[in-house]
Amino acid sequence: MSLKITNSVEDKVAVLKIAGEVDMFSSPQARNAIMELVKQRVPRVVVELSGVSYMDSSGVATLIEGLQLCQKYNGTLVVAGLRDNVREVFELTRLDKIFQIYKDVDTAKVNE
Repeated sequence: MSLKITNSVEDKVAVLKIAGEVDMFSSPQARNAIMELVKQRVPRVVVELSGVSYMDSSGVATLIEGLQLCQKYNGTLVVAGLRDNVREVFELTRLDKIFQIYKDVDTAKVNE
């Protein structure tokens, strides 16, 4: 299954919505989308994942790389809208201690 990715930038906040399965085959597509936003040096990138039904380690690695690059440019990358199964991946890998996780995009946008 291919990913559906949309993005928007408003008031120094970029929102990247990803839908589908983020696995070793589709994660390069997600990575490219994240990197394009990060390279624009938007101060805050919100990755909205409510449409993601599955994420493997390559998807996790993509998010970590995006977070590290954002931090390099003094920005931040946060995630929002995790489904229970994707949240479990974050908890098992202890990424819930590294990423700021919000219930939805609106909450993520106002909690800078």
